[in-house]
Amino acid sequence: MSAVRMLRVPGRHGYAVEFSPYLPGRLACATAQHYGIVGCGTLLILDQNESGLQIFRSFDWNDGLFDVTWSENNEHILVTCSGDGLLQLWDTARATGPLHVYKEHTQEVYSVDWSQTRGEQLVVSGSWDQTVKVWDPTVGNSLCTFRGHESVIYSTIWSPHIPGCFASASGDQTLRIWDVKTTGVRIVIPAHQTEILSCDWCKYDENLVVTGAVDCSLRGWDLRNVRQPVFELLGHTYAIRRVKFSPFHASVMASCSYDFTVRFWNFSKPDPLLETVEHHTEFTCGLDLSLQSPTQVADCSWDETIKIYDPASLAIPG
Repeated sequence: MSAVRMLRVPGRHGYAVEFSPYLPGRLACATAQHYGIVGCGTLLILDQNESGLQIFRSFDWNDGLFDVTWSENNEHILVTCSGDGLLQLWDTARATGPLHVYKEHTQEVYSVDWSQTRGEQLVVSGSWDQTVKVWDPTVGNSLCTFRGHESVIYSTIWSPHIPGCFASASGDQTLRIWDVKTTGVRIVIPAHQTEILSCDWCKYDENLVVTGAVDCSLRGWDLRNVRQPVFELLGHTYAIRRVKFSPFHASVMASCSYDFTVRFWNFSKPDPLLETVEHHTEFTCGLDLSLQSPTQVADCSWDETIKIYDPASLAIPG
């Protein structure tokens, strides 16, 4: 593995990282004090340079920040979500903020995602209040609320292919596929027999969604036939906190876990585990793969560090 760029942020435990879709080397990280149990949170905007990572901006919030997503139409804008049930809209061109706060959820908001399909400017949020909400960030209130999950919602992710379509993963052990146009659930998949903490949509296949769960497994689901997973990846030894498909390789993905590791997989291979990265000393919660560099990865952990690196497995073609 190449040299790791690292930043230590004392007293801040990392929950989520996301590379800017516009600026190479720019990264956002959502953090919380005291492992997110009590205290405030900080949104960090980081830039890479030769010496490592430096803070470009930091914004404090009076509750822990659990997720972050960049705008897909403005390089300066991002949205975070927090333990007090709020979403915050930030502008990196301004030293203070937020520009706007959205208050509708009644419990912790654990997931936010900005739609990637052209012509839409929508944000989806998932909360411990068992609802999913879809927002137009230019409007002060949500456009619609989706009910159906029977436990906390940990992950909400837009389809990169189908406008107005998103997936959600929940403590009720289901993966659900929703459609904004019908405001109802399209598919309910009993994907695991434990809480599902993460899901992601394949960038190359509109029918493929992956789930990561407390049972330490990753499962791939073909939405045309959901009776059985199309693959199952085993190797993590504690709950899988986040999973991300590669933007560059159709069958490659990464996952991070409460076992302190990040693992890289190619689910098309007989031996799918490509590499295990063990460079954190606490729960690893945040993970993202760069849209600009085929090999660059960022992660963050409760060990107060944020790291950017190039795992050897992603440097190998195919």
